[in-house]
Amino acid sequence: MTPKPFVRISAAAFAAALVLGGCAGQVEAPHAAAAVPASGPVTFWTGFRDHPHGYLTAENTPNAANFLPPPPAEGSLREQADIAAYRQMRALEGTERWEIARADNEIETPGAPRAFDCALGFKFEPEKMPTLTLLMGKMLGDLEMIQTPAKKGYFRKRPFVVESLPTCIAPESWLGASGSYPSGHSALGWAWSLVLAELAPDRADQILRRGLAYGESRAVCGVHYPSDVEAGRIVGATIVTRLKADPAFQADFAKAKVEFEAARAAATEAAPACSASLARQPW
Repeated sequence: MTPKPFVRISAAAFAAALVLGGCAGQVEAPHAAAAVPASGPVTFWTGFRDHPHGYLTAENTPNAANFLPPPPAEGSLREQADIAAYRQMRALEGTERWEIARADNEIETPGAPRAFDCALGFKFEPEKMPTLTLLMGKMLGDLEMIQTPAKKGYFRKRPFVVESLPTCIAPESWLGASGSYPSGHSALGWAWSLVLAELAPDRADQILRRGLAYGESRAVCGVHYPSDVEAGRIVGATIVTRLKADPAFQADFAKAKVEFEAARAAATEAAPACSASLARQPW
């Protein structure tokens, strides 16, 4: 992954209320990068360099710098709580939760949504759900446009830059130079969970909890503070809210729903339940 521009309100409650009111539109054929053929093998992207662009354009994309509050002020009680949480969570090194956080670092490949297998109850296989896979991939492109102004305007150093303590990944140099607020992984994990919860409402509790945990993994990992994660969820809800008004997204969502239901009905192997370590906020 190369450089890229990737609050304690009840962010989860706010975001769920904002979005779960209805992703159920008709949601069209994929955009540029990974066209889905009528039959035969599907060709997906492989990572950042060939990643599909999003649905939105610069002209119709919300600007996170215009609606997110600034990160906690230096020396504030909230910043102190963030720092204390960062230090506290270093004790998770070597635990199962630490390893999940390491795995949750994956965000760019077509298989990244497999993080939700345990919540869905069956395996997310991109080849069986190509439109859904592409839809979720494109959302990363939309995230980048929405959050970049806030990343740059509210530049906040990442916790491991401020205080060098163990992280669950070996941070590349670009990561240390990029802003910590808001958390892009948290935004996309929450956005994905909102879409998947619409597709499988009977599994909504598990899916939404996993979406929260996907963002919490960034704080466990030591590359974001808790307030970065919570701000990310607001951005994630914004992504889905805006995309629900986009005709191409609506058309793709309708196709994705058919694919998802067929794949779920045909699944012969249940995915293991989510780890108990994901059940609670880790700070």
